[in-house]
Amino acid sequence: MINFKQITLSDKKVIDASFVGNQYRACDFCFANLFAWNAKFKTVFAIEHRTIFLRFQDSDGQLYYMMPIGHMPLPDAFDLIMQDAKENKIPFQMKGITSRMWENIQKEMPDRFRYIPDRNNDEYIYLCERLIKLSGKKLQSKRNHINRFKADNPDWVYFPLTDQKELNECVKMLDEWEAKSNSAINITQRYDYIATRIMLEHFDYLQLRGGAVRVNGKIVAFTIGEPLTADSFVVHVEKAFGDMNGAYTIINQQFVEHEASEFTYINREEDMGLNNLRKAKMSYYPDILLEEGILIPKV
Repeated sequence: MINFKQITLSDKKVIDASFVGNQYRACDFCFANLFAWNAKFKTVFAIEHRTIFLRFQDSDGQLYYMMPIGHMPLPDAFDLIMQDAKENKIPFQMKGITSRMWENIQKEMPDRFRYIPDRNNDEYIYLCERLIKLSGKKLQSKRNHINRFKADNPDWVYFPLTDQKELNECVKMLDEWEAKSNSAINITQRYDYIATRIMLEHFDYLQLRGGAVRVNGKIVAFTIGEPLTADSFVVHVEKAFGDMNGAYTIINQQFVEHEASEFTYINREEDMGLNNLRKAKMSYYPDILLEEGILIPKV
């Protein structure tokens, strides 16, 4: 049986160390996401043989394992997970399995598992340069939104989040955003609000990067993210007032330009099956739609 434990802030150092060298661009493999979304997913972890094992409870109430990351040979790690599932009398099933993970699993353990696509968890990845320049006919509307925003708000200013006063302003803006949204009746968006509050409250400890746009002395949009792999940056949070034309577009572009321009790829995470998020993420024409799926044993 794997000796799983709850994730706490004090586990950041050991979990970060476990992800060093990770080549998968999936957004799950960073401490901030695991910790901030724990209210929803109740993720637990264990480190065995220099390998991190993760298990969480999804919205359907079922328990799922994640891809083990580390030095343990994949067949041995899978045997350990399957034994844990058996001893706990739960089904062996894994979520968040990308196509690259699936290739590695098939190579190491051919013909043992089935892969079921899970579109709601596919992640949207873009070339950093495209999000900064927004060049080309497909992204003309984004450039128009930014130009409109600048024309409507000539005193606008972008700035990185660097002190507690600015973070407190973001919390205030988030609460106002929450009051205007329907998240009180949408459980997924409610958990998104909770995760965002946690990231703001523990911003420095989590070693996050942030940026905001201010208009007339008031923050109207902010974004939070962090490095994910050697060539990829992940955007965890993007909030803007929806009634301010172009606010989402300009914070997207400005944040990447000022806080993540040294990376090749920007991972903007999944759409959680929410139609408005899917439409927004697809409107930037992702360079990679990182397919994820569910893994179960072949019967």
